[in-house]
This record gives sequence, structure tokens and C-alpha cells, in this order.
Amino acid sequence: MKLWKKEDALDRRIEAFTTGRDPELDLDLARYDVLGSIAHVRMLAHVGLLTAEEAGRLEEGLRQILAEIAAGTFRIEEGVEDVHSQVELLLTQRLGQVGKKLHTGRSRNDQVLLDLRLFFRDQIHALSEKAAALSRLLLELADRHREVLMPGYTHTQVAMVSSFGLWLAAFGESLIDDLHHWHAAWRIVNQNPLGSAAGYGSSFPLDRRYTTRLLGFDDLAWNAMHAQMGRGKSELAMAFALSATAATCNKLASDIILFSNAHFGFVRLPEAFTTGSSIMPHKKNPDVLELVRAHTNRLQSLPAQVSMLTTNLISGYHRDFQLLKEVLWPALESMHQVLDMLLHVLPQMEVSEGLLDDARYDLLFTVEAVNARVQQGMPFRDAYHEVARQVQQGTFRRPERLAHTHEGSIGNLCLDAIARKLDARWSQFGFERVQEAMERLEKGDAG
Repeated sequence: MKLWKKEDALDRRIEAFTTGRDPELDLDLARYDVLGSIAHVRMLAHVGLLTAEEAGRLEEGLRQILAEIAAGTFRIEEGVEDVHSQVELLLTQRLGQVGKKLHTGRSRNDQVLLDLRLFFRDQIHALSEKAAALSRLLLELADRHREVLMPGYTHTQVAMVSSFGLWLAAFGESLIDDLHHWHAAWRIVNQNPLGSAAGYGSSFPLDRRYTTRLLGFDDLAWNAMHAQMGRGKSELAMAFALSATAATCNKLASDIILFSNAHFGFVRLPEAFTTGSSIMPHKKNPDVLELVRAHTNRLQSLPAQVSMLTTNLISGYHRDFQLLKEVLWPALESMHQVLDMLLHVLPQMEVSEGLLDDARYDLLFTVEAVNARVQQGMPFRDAYHEVARQVQQGTFRRPERLAHTHEGSIGNLCLDAIARKLDARWSQFGFERVQEAMERLEKGDAG
């Protein structure tokens, strides 16, 4: 069954190619399709396009399907193109002619737009929650290890004195930047496209504000063409958020892989978190972090993939959009896995104390020596050259004391300020209001 089916039969090979993976991937949209349909049915009754009796029967039938989805028994049958077709097929089989009225006032175009946006909202909520949890974990670990010094690097060369507190908090704050991307995606996605039909509106007297309120959207995608043009743009916003978060996680994983190397020995992973070698008994390989690195490298290519799928398309719907699911679905799964693994691994990671007692790190303190001379009245350039000569002659001796007091330095991590920044960013999403609206709809509360 196809909602667009005409009288002439479609070539079977063409049908299989154009259907693609929709029957498989659309199972993830089933719950959202039914909830969106319930809101649509209520709106149709509200404006008089369905009788109260018709709307009641349709909503009851939709709630039966919703229960089947929750129980895991819902399936998209062989020969049924997508979830939208399957839901309408079941309603027509069970309710008769009234089931065919479900599609009144909408197109498959705005139906899939709605399903995707409801799905994306939940994905943004879940992934943002994990990113925020990882940020909080990193800040907690930074506080725990704030006094433990370590080398800092530029150009992959020993540079200046750092600390595990500074290193860990850096990634915690970077994830807050990534939440800006998730919030931007949220604001783009959380606009109601329902009622825009195929992108040119409808001659039915639809009440789009009504479904906006029922579904908990912040606003309408007011212009019907703009709503349809959101296909691809929403996915690109999601891709940028995924890519940004992946970049942060990638750098963290790469650091840990390097720092756990025996030549560094800055951190240690538990035996249970490493793998061995088939011929080298001593090996403790950080495979979990290498896979995090691989997943996040792939995720960083996602914006390019989405952009190329939507390049050179004029306004209006195109079947090209169908393939967006095939690149975005695996990416979402990868991001969940990456965040879950980092949340699992980091609490068990041990850090090494006393690293800077080793004489090989004495030159980390050259900047401290320069600054100390400047504070005693020597011009900076003279102080720089004096310390440089000592290094060249092998007479440099590290200072006994560190003096870092400015905001964000190893002596003043400002973890409370970073935590407040995280809380402020989180509060701007408004997840709770959306969740409450969807729960009311799912429970059958009055609209």
C-alpha cells in the first residue's frame, strides 16, 4: 500500500529502489507518526472536518496502534511503503471507511516532516542530556584532581605546566559550547510543520495553532513553503551538532590514548577496559577509545554528507531527502554509543601523581622563570633572553613556586563558574514543557 498510489502498477524494481530502507528506518518514527495523527484528528474535529464520533473512533484506533508499538508488535508489512501507509492501512482494515479520513488536510510531505521533528526533538533531548552529564562528570574529575600537575603541550612538544584539573575542565567547558549547537538545532526543529501539506498549504480550514499547542512546539513554521524547505535544513542542524560534539569527544579520546602510552604514563585504564595481543603478553590496548576516535572521525564528516544530499535542489519536495535518514540514523546511534562509553570509562581512569618530579620536565617552568623576573622589574624581552641562554647553556633551574591566580588558570579553575554556564545553557532548551505536552497527548488528556 502507498498513500500516493495511482491506478497504474509501478515497475517492481523501481518500487524496490524508491522504497529503499524506509520500512526498516520508519519503525523508529512509528510512535511519533501515531501521536502526530492523534493531534491531527483532534484538530480536524475541532474545525468540523470530522464528527465527534468519527474522531473518537479514529483516536481509539490510533491508541490501539500506539499500544502495539509500545509492546513491540507493530510491523510494517511486506509491500507497505512506509509507516504512514501502514498506520492508515491498519485503521482502514479495523474501522472501515472512517480510516480513510485520517489523511484529510495533510500530505505525506508534512506528515514525514512532523514525524522527523518529533523524533529529532527526543534525540536532541537525549543526546544533550548525555553531553551535559559528561560535562558535569569532567568538572567533578577536574575538582578531584585539581592539584595534580601534568605537562601541557603545543605543537605536540612539552610547553608549559598544566594540571589534570585544567585538562579535564577544558573538555567539560567545550561540551557546553557543543550544547550551543544542540540548542540551535532545537530551535530550528521545534517549529510545527503540520498543515503545510505538500508545501503549499491547504484549502481546508485547518487550525495549525491548535496542533502546535497539542504537540508542544515553541512556534509554527508559518510559511507553508518554509516548512517544506526545513527538510534537509533540520538534518543539517542536527549534523552540525553531532559533528561539534564528536570533535570534542575525539580530542578527549586521542589525549587519553596518547597519555596512557607507556612513554607518557599520565593515565591508566583498568585491565577490564583494555584488550590484549595474540602474541604480546604485555599489551593493554585502549581499543574502546580508538573506536570512540573512529566513530567521532566519521561523525565529523556528517555535515558534508547532508550538504551534498541537498545541494542544487530547488524549493519544494524531492525524493533525494529520503536518503538523509540513511546517513543520520547511524550517526545518531554512534553518538549515543560514544557518549555512553566516555561516561563509563572516565570515572575508572586513574591519573598519575608526581609526574613533574622527573627532571625531563624541568623546561616546562621556563615561562614561570621569565615571569618571575618581569615581576621583579626586568623588561620581558630581557628576561626571555636570559632564561633562553640558561636553557642553551644547561644551567636553567626550575622555580620552586608556581603563581597562577587568574581566572581559568591551574591555580584558579573557576569550576563553579563553568558549572553555572552549563546550568544556564541547559535551562534555555525548555525540554520539560515539550515533554509534558507529549505526555498529555499520549495519555489521552483533553487538548
